Amino acid sequence: MGLVFEPSVPLSKIATSDTHGEDSPYFAGWKAYDEDPYDPIINPSGVIQMGLAENQVSFDLLENYLEEHPEASKWGNGISSFRENALFQDYHGLKTFRKAMASFMEQIRGGRTKFDSDRIVLTAGATAANELLTFILADPGDALLIPTPYYPGFDRDLRWRTGVNIIPVRCNSSNGFQITLQALEDAYAEAEAAKIRVRGIQLTNPSNPLGTAITRSVLEVILDFATRKNIHLISDEIYSGSVFSQPEFVSIAEIVEAQDCRSSSERVHIVYSLSKDLGLPGFRVGTIYSYNNEVVTTARRMSSFTLVSSQTQRMLASMLSDEEFTKNYIRTNRERLRKRYEYIIEELKAAGIECLQGNGGLFCWMNLGPLLEVPTREGEVKLWNLILNEVKLNISPGSSSHCSDAGWFRVCFANMNLQTLEVALRRINSFMQKRRGTSQGLS
Repeated sequence: MGLVFEPSVPLSKIATSDTHGEDSPYFAGWKAYDEDPYDPIINPSGVIQMGLAENQVSFDLLENYLEEHPEASKWGNGISSFRENALFQDYHGLKTFRKAMASFMEQIRGGRTKFDSDRIVLTAGATAANELLTFILADPGDALLIPTPYYPGFDRDLRWRTGVNIIPVRCNSSNGFQITLQALEDAYAEAEAAKIRVRGIQLTNPSNPLGTAITRSVLEVILDFATRKNIHLISDEIYSGSVFSQPEFVSIAEIVEAQDCRSSSERVHIVYSLSKDLGLPGFRVGTIYSYNNEVVTTARRMSSFTLVSSQTQRMLASMLSDEEFTKNYIRTNRERLRKRYEYIIEELKAAGIECLQGNGGLFCWMNLGPLLEVPTREGEVKLWNLILNEVKLNISPGSSSHCSDAGWFRVCFANMNLQTLEVALRRINSFMQKRRGTSQGLS
């Protein structure tokens, strides 16, 4: 018989806070999948996971590389190599890996910008990088502006432990969810009215739920706005190598280099990771790249809480330093993602579903607004519950990404094999046919 203590021992405010956001449908859908996962043989009626932005379309290229270069994933030759990995490493990270990361980041941006490996700070994934930057740039009670719709995990990553607020920059479907200067000004004014100090803008380019890259002209407007307001600009570019059609992805680094202005550059910080482009979320490899010397120094000090293992760094340094491999991987991965995207868009269109035009990422943004009984968040969540529990598909409702328009859903297409995707699309098509039949019967 276990011991029972009443009343319970008090915990910290962070432990008891509800700002983690795990009550969101975004996380609830994951739980439903974990409890009843689809398997074509064991559980063919299970839930298919279409809410996880994971890249598996080019995993074979990584496996082939390791088969051809077994030395990359081994300790090395002899006991001394084992000790080099096993013993304490400088938390700045291995120089060979930082140089390889800098080179890879340049490659996936088409060589249009340069990255100094001495400005790269390693973290245990993009989640840690975003939180670490928030700790550095803002104090509890301050705010970051974030254009909507945005990654649901930001409610956890940027707020939960830091005590920092999020002020949404409201974007909507009337202009394809484009970020406008007026929307930025309105969000800033909202914070001022609430007497909340704004410390920065957090962009997701092109990793927002829309699967679209922000254009150069819009990036220039955003950077000019940040400069005028004397605030920071964080550009989360973790999908930058997954842009598969024109217009080509433009990094904020290109804008900074073109302007060559210290007052603008010192407020710019880039977050990148290998979780999406290389499909290695389990390796927990993220980076912060900042043009601000003090931010780099502070981030290095704080990165001791989020270190990347030496073994991981050595393996990936070998892989990313192989220029022939990286060129082929980037080209092939983009082509495969493009084909997947075109396939799912055509199939959804055939089922009568409109999608926003995308050019990157691992997902599409589809409009199920016409199916809502009422055009509200409540109506959207009701439809989401129906799709999750009856159609057995976990897709992410737009409200979990703070979308202003009800009825939009994010659908991931790269985290499964083609056969599973075909099953998912058949389920969607069947669902749409039944809904049309129901509507005709009521008319």
